[in-house]
Amino acid sequence: MLGLINRSIENFLTDTHGAALCARVRRCAELPSEGYEPLLQYADAQTLRLIDTACDALGRERSELLEDLGAHLCTREAVRRLLRYGGCDYRGFLNSLNELHDRARMALPDLELPHLHLVATESGQFRLRVIGDVPGWGAVLAGILRAMADDYGSLALIEMPQRRAGRDPRIFEPAEEVVTIQLLDAAHAEARQFALAHMTGEV
Repeated sequence: MLGLINRSIENFLTDTHGAALCARVRRCAELPSEGYEPLLQYADAQTLRLIDTACDALGRERSELLEDLGAHLCTREAVRRLLRYGGCDYRGFLNSLNELHDRARMALPDLELPHLHLVATESGQFRLRVIGDVPGWGAVLAGILRAMADDYGSLALIEMPQRRAGRDPRIFEPAEEVVTIQLLDAAHAEARQFALAHMTGEV
């Protein structure tokens, strides 16, 4: 897993629960004390240990924590801009998700994101297939979809993938997950300001 992903998880824990909690999770998970270099690859086991240790420390289900992580990612302007480039409204953004994997790889060739396949099932309803090396990406995408609906001023009902009965929730395996989106009102509220180019003088 690219170090950038691990650092994003740590930033999420620090921003939402404090530096002390993040440091405690790192110690319990026995992660490298020197931290992560964003562009270096690390064993997936470290990422999985970081997630599960954080869930234990917070007493939360993995899917809930990953959904919040997805929403938190959208507070990072670089991520928000990458997503907002996809469309001028929420429907356009949804339809651009099929190209998100390739667009992200253009910016960071070593970043392994899940493959996405969006299908419109009927008016205002969509199914997003999330195909990744490990399960959990579906919950992250659900958080991103909710945050971006707010960003576009749209009202949408997002349903996360359900865990199959009998499966050990602590085991990560390659998986295909499905997130369902029902677009109830594309113009429910005023969208957040966004421009394709930064304003002159903006840092």
